[in-house]
Amino acid sequence: MRYFLLLLGLLLVSGCKAMDPLSGANDPHDPWWSLGFVQPAYMKVWVEDSAVVDIRGRLFRNTGGGTAAGDEPEDGTEAARGWGGGAGPTGVAVVGADLPQRIYVRWQSIVEPQTYRAWVEIPEEARQIMRDSVAWRCPEKPHRVSSYKATLYLGLAPGGAIQVWVYNRCYRSVKVARAQAEVEPLGPHLGKSGGHYYPQSDASKRYIERFGIPYGSW
Repeated sequence: MRYFLLLLGLLLVSGCKAMDPLSGANDPHDPWWSLGFVQPAYMKVWVEDSAVVDIRGRLFRNTGGGTAAGDEPEDGTEAARGWGGGAGPTGVAVVGADLPQRIYVRWQSIVEPQTYRAWVEIPEEARQIMRDSVAWRCPEKPHRVSSYKATLYLGLAPGGAIQVWVYNRCYRSVKVARAQAEVEPLGPHLGKSGGHYYPQSDASKRYIERFGIPYGSW
């Protein structure tokens, strides 16, 4: 009898979970989370390399690179100060990886110019938000499906400043960590480019001529 009651209770709990209108269990999901990169407005970045160590201790190399997302509004404001608060890039799927424990990034801060590298520790808080983003729908919009994939992105700024965000279940960016990179002593492309950096845009040049680089605002 006790076994029957226990089984009945488990079935009721399971049924309640299945009927929860905020559950994302039946929504379509990508099996992999994504990694993206963002820069402050005008502060051009070129990501040379990145890697991920997941929570199982496995290393995944070449997990994304190239240009970072960022605006060049040319509206006469000091738009490069701070991160703006807008959404970041959707990023590239880290195929085969569980959620991240540490992320490596090496990038060119083109406006300085300088090359930086860092290992960034990802806190459990970030991973829990990533899990929730695909497991549950936003309570403000229960009819909208849960996120298709969990997303984390790094903000890379002059001086080696790094900011980490994840998307929550309501598709909003949440700051979860920050870090300070060190200078890569070999320079751009690990010394294989003769010291040459990725080209800076004309809009970025005009902005810095007028306002400079707002160190300390990130």
